[in-house]
Amino acid sequence: MLEFTGQGSAHTCDGVSRRDFLQVGTLGAVGLSLPQYIAAQQQGSVDPAAREKACIMIFNLGAPSQLDTFDMKPEAPAEIRGPFQPINTKSADIQISEIFPRHAEVADKFSIVRSCYHTSAAVHDAGWQMMQTGRQFSGGINTPHAGAVLSYLKGRKSDLPPHVILPETMGRGGGNLPNGQAGGFLGKGQDPFVLSADPSQPNFKVPDLLPPQEIGTVRLDRRKKLRQIVDETVKDFETSDDAKLLDTNFQVAYRLMTSTQAREAFDLSKESLATRERYGMNRFGQCCLLSRRLIEAGVRFVTINTFLTVFDEITWDIHGSKPFTSIEGMKNIVAPMYDQAYSALISDLADRGMLDSTLVCNLAEFGRTPRVNPAGGRDHWPQCFSTYYAGGGVKGGRIVGRSDPIGGVPAERPTDPGDVVATIFHSLGLDLETKLPGPSGRPFPIVDFGKHEIKELF
Repeated sequence: MLEFTGQGSAHTCDGVSRRDFLQVGTLGAVGLSLPQYIAAQQQGSVDPAAREKACIMIFNLGAPSQLDTFDMKPEAPAEIRGPFQPINTKSADIQISEIFPRHAEVADKFSIVRSCYHTSAAVHDAGWQMMQTGRQFSGGINTPHAGAVLSYLKGRKSDLPPHVILPETMGRGGGNLPNGQAGGFLGKGQDPFVLSADPSQPNFKVPDLLPPQEIGTVRLDRRKKLRQIVDETVKDFETSDDAKLLDTNFQVAYRLMTSTQAREAFDLSKESLATRERYGMNRFGQCCLLSRRLIEAGVRFVTINTFLTVFDEITWDIHGSKPFTSIEGMKNIVAPMYDQAYSALISDLADRGMLDSTLVCNLAEFGRTPRVNPAGGRDHWPQCFSTYYAGGGVKGGRIVGRSDPIGGVPAERPTDPGDVVATIFHSLGLDLETKLPGPSGRPFPIVDFGKHEIKELF
């Protein structure tokens, strides 16, 4: 049982002080690693009618081959078209790869942009930056993830964080660059809440939602010593900026840890076994199901990483030789898992009346080379790739843009990362003219000049 004693100066809505919290040791006892994601209170220009819009960003880490998934070229030579055949879908205008039969059943609900590209280096982490923030990091300036911008402008609407990443942030990408999944120049206060757990595991628990029932003597002694340090410096500390930041983060941590709403939102045992199996009893499938629960509970933005790194696991990174994935590995392992979970998510959101207010965007860092390499795989290719979108005002069953006959470059309606992020913001009801407080306090536009939503989707 938690036991709060002593006097404190900063209180939660439940009357518990920061110093009390330090005494019982709740944060320290569980090794709490909550990112300092609490949103600043300034508000930007937001369409009031769209305040309840939300977004699920599925990031296909590793980068699917456009020619083997959503932009097939059946008339091209064998070394271009690859081994798979196109299939018809529920949309008369869309054909996709045979490795996605369940996507075909919901193709009337999503639309594909086949003309995406970017001009950054053909390394994973550079693409991660570009596609999640709309910009390439330069001059020591790390621009914020789209979810961090939403978090800053709208804040939270429940006990839950405004932006959550499932299951973990991206790992190594080979370029030793920041991955674009943070608050950037908006500060640590806009970092996402990171699950840091695999929801498909039988003993799945969210570490940051587990307040201890009792505190051991050693840990309690440590907490008492920490309290003594605070007490000794309190006169100077209480009025400092650091104290204000600590107060804010304390309030957030306490609110999240003690929230029944938050605990229930992350509790997949509330779902029937049939529902869980519908999504797939694997990490990605259960992350998709958890994303639906979180959006339903009030989270504004969820980012799902399909994989955590391109090394040492089967991913979309189909170079064809070890330690990377083969085209057969993509077909037999990656595609079925992904196909099942995505189609279940879209159908579930639609059945619950949530799809119209929830944008589901499927992005990647680049595409793959038009020509199959000697190992039977395809290599990195930022010059042309496909992304796709459902819900959040997007009209399904459409093809936007076109690539050339070998899927190598955009031939119609070229679309860059700035346009993609502008589309996300448009769906969320953000004014694309909004300015953020950038580095050194200079106004910083949420999208670059000339970048607009992909109008053909709406």
